[in-house]
Amino acid sequence: MSTFTIDTATSRATPSPVPGKRMTVPAIRARKVDGTTAEPLVMLTAYTMRMAQLLDPHCEMLLVGDSLGQVIYGLPSTVPVTLEMMCAHGAAVVRGSWHALVAVDMPFGSYEGSPEQAFASASRVMKETGCAAVKLEGGEAMAPTIAFLAQRGIPVIGHVGLTPQAVNTLGGYGARGKSEAEAKKIVGDACAVAEAGAFCVVVEGVMETIADEVTAAIAVPTIGIGASARCDGQVLVTEDMLGLFERTPRFVKRYADLASEIGAAAALYRDEVRGRAFPTDAQTYRPKG
Repeated sequence: MSTFTIDTATSRATPSPVPGKRMTVPAIRARKVDGTTAEPLVMLTAYTMRMAQLLDPHCEMLLVGDSLGQVIYGLPSTVPVTLEMMCAHGAAVVRGSWHALVAVDMPFGSYEGSPEQAFASASRVMKETGCAAVKLEGGEAMAPTIAFLAQRGIPVIGHVGLTPQAVNTLGGYGARGKSEAEAKKIVGDACAVAEAGAFCVVVEGVMETIADEVTAAIAVPTIGIGASARCDGQVLVTEDMLGLFERTPRFVKRYADLASEIGAAAALYRDEVRGRAFPTDAQTYRPKG
C-alpha cells in the first residue's frame, strides 16, 4: 500500500491514515529479547513534515534532534536551541508521519535543573507536538530525572557517550572512552539510565568496544551513532547521510550526494530563466479557446 495520498486541494502528498499502525514504546522495547535484537532498529532525524513523509516508511523511529540547531538554523552548536524550536519542528514531523515512533530532543537548559523542571518541559513537548517520547542527554546524574519522568507517563530515550550539549565541558566532539576511567563511566552511565526507566539508549561517539559492552550490559535496546554495528539499532542525521553538507563526519556513510544534485538543478534553472527558456507554454496560463 502506498504511504502517500494526494490532497487535490493543495497538490501535496499527505500520509495515508493507518490507525493503530504507529510504532509504540513497548514495541521498540520488545525488539530486544534476552539481550539480543534479531532485526536492528532504524532511526533517522527529521525536522520537517516533508522529510518525515519520505523517511517514515523506512524507520521504526524518527528523532527530532536538537541537531536542527546546526542543520536548520546554522547555529554553532546545539546549546542555543530552544523549547519553542523543538515543539514547532516536532509537531511538523508528527504531522508528516504515521508509522514511526516520533521522539523529540529536550534542549539544553530545559531539564537539567530538577526533575520537576524536566517534567514541565517534557509534558509541554508532548502536548504541543503529539510525539511519543523525549530524549535527554546525560548518565548517572540524570537517572533520577529519567525515573521521575518514566513514573509519570513520559517515555524517555537516554543518551550517553558523546553528549553534544556538553560540548563546552568536553572540549569538542571527539570520540569518548579512550581512557579506562572514561570507558567505565560510560558503561555505568548507560546502566544507570536504563535501570532508571529509559526504554532505549543512544550511544554516541564512543570506542567500539565500549558500545559492545553497553549493548551487552543493558536490557533495553541501544541505538548507535559512531558506536558499533552490534548495537541494537542505528541513527544518523539525515542531512549527513544524504550528502547535503560538504563535511562528512567519520561515523557517517553518504548514501547520496544531494548537495551536488540541488546545485545542478539550481544552475539549470538559472540558465533557463536568464535565457528566457523558462517558463514555457506548459507553465503559463492562457485564455481557453
